[in-house]
Amino acid sequence: MAEIAVRAIDASAWRTMRDVRLAALRDAPQAFGSSYQQEVGLSREDWLARLARGANFLAYAAELGPAPAGLVGGFVPQPGMAELVSMWVHPQARGLGVGRALVTAVVRWAAAEGHRDVHLWVTETNEPARRLYERCGFTLTGERQPLPSHPDQAEVGMRYQMSMLYQ
Repeated sequence: MAEIAVRAIDASAWRTMRDVRLAALRDAPQAFGSSYQQEVGLSREDWLARLARGANFLAYAAELGPAPAGLVGGFVPQPGMAELVSMWVHPQARGLGVGRALVTAVVRWAAAEGHRDVHLWVTETNEPARRLYERCGFTLTGERQPLPSHPDQAEVGMRYQMSMLYQ
């Protein structure tokens, strides 16, 4: 397993978050509810507002150098429930443990904030991501909805129950 460091993003790193998010949208356009075209024109204030709505993390893999190897965010859509969003791992970092480290960062953040569950949406056809989430303890909820950026595709809901932390 590679040496992975995960760091919370604060307002001073909004440009880095923007750059990684835009790279994610270019790399995997059908994996996200948004698109590169929708986000490339966002202002500094838009990125700062995104940072302020929850927790955001960047991962770094020592063997890949100083550039971020992945990104994930978490926010709270309702009391007791955190939502894992914007998960992406750089293609060169896939298989190194970056995804697990990012998911763990959001789960730990949600637990520290007192949330009972972490929810996420994943594109139904994204088998590698679904398997990662399952390995991290997420289970399918039975929810299904159109992917906002590509309504011809579906995404499915998954949930992690904090009680899993204590088993």
